[in-house]
Amino acid sequence: MLSEQSRQKSYADNRQRNLEFQVRDHVFLKVSPTKGVMRFGKKGKLSPRYIGLFEILEKVGTVAYCLALPPDLSNIHPAFHVSMLRKYNPDPSHIIRYETIQLQDDLTYEEQSVAILDKQVKKLCSKDVTLVKVLWRNHTSEEITWEAEEEMQTKYPHLFDA
Repeated sequence: MLSEQSRQKSYADNRQRNLEFQVRDHVFLKVSPTKGVMRFGKKGKLSPRYIGLFEILEKVGTVAYCLALPPDLSNIHPAFHVSMLRKYNPDPSHIIRYETIQLQDDLTYEEQSVAILDKQVKKLCSKDVTLVKVLWRNHTSEEITWEAEEEMQTKYPHLFDA
């Protein structure tokens, strides 16, 4: 019985990662997909899994770290378990543009649209649905999405004033 337990423990230990960070390292913070982080107006698979780039201020215990959080995240306790963190590997060609994002209490945010680039009508059964091609702020041209015109007019009426 003990040999079986030790064998199972060794199998579990093989999959476990020993993560250790140093003070002043930079990490990403995992955002729970169940919180419903909004990206492109969608929840779930397309939402970002990690946010920010935060500096580690101190080690709390053996598996927790205290992070330097921005003021808009001041309502969140700054200590996080190591499983909630992902190490940032610096790349000299990687330039980080830091722009504050207004997060709500449940760690969600709403994307801001910049412009409507195109418009098309899709035929669905007996109904016509008008779609618009939207360019989002802080995203490249590869991340342009098609959104329902009716929904975009209610959320972003300033794009249709022209």
